[in-house]
Amino acid sequence: FPQATGFVRMTLGAHRCDVIMGFPQGDDVAQGTNPYYRTSYALVTRNGSGLEDVATLEDSRLKDKRIGIVAGTPPATNMAVAGLMAKARPYPLMIDTRIDSSASTMIKDLAAGDTDAAVLWGPMAGFYAKSAEPPLHVTPLVKETMGPRLVYRIGMGVRSADQNWKRLLNRLIQENQPAIDKVLLDFGVPLLDEGNRPIGLDTAAKSR
Repeated sequence: FPQATGFVRMTLGAHRCDVIMGFPQGDDVAQGTNPYYRTSYALVTRNGSGLEDVATLEDSRLKDKRIGIVAGTPPATNMAVAGLMAKARPYPLMIDTRIDSSASTMIKDLAAGDTDAAVLWGPMAGFYAKSAEPPLHVTPLVKETMGPRLVYRIGMGVRSADQNWKRLLNRLIQENQPAIDKVLLDFGVPLLDEGNRPIGLDTAAKSR
């Protein structure tokens, strides 16, 4: 179902589904389960570009760069505060993802050299960067000091009345966390521990 205006109302609210995956903790349009991963928006760059070690949008090396950004997402505000919008290339937020993908287009433009960097939601950044040829470099944006927060805990969204369903999902998350971590990491999702440190399969269990 396309994530457009009224997404929760037309899906969960209309009983067309019973759970929304990838639901940010703290969003009050639905009731959230316990989080099953923690991630952030990310900066994607080409290997060999000299930008691989840029860790924040406040880095002066980005000042004259062409940066792709999905319009209306939180890091667009961070980019504006950092003075990076003059040469930015915006991509649409509200599109039917069944037939188009701003994330995919943004990564293709970056790989082709039409842009110098891209700022994307971490799970999409990791997935598309991993499948690009050659693979691209992904840096979670966890060091921003200005603008909105870019790090989120992600769970599942359920209806407010579905308390038993929520408890069942919480138990399933707890019991299957190692398998969940592996699936996410296999797809390139940048996972973070509570100290904003990247985690992999060898450290995932210790971070929980």
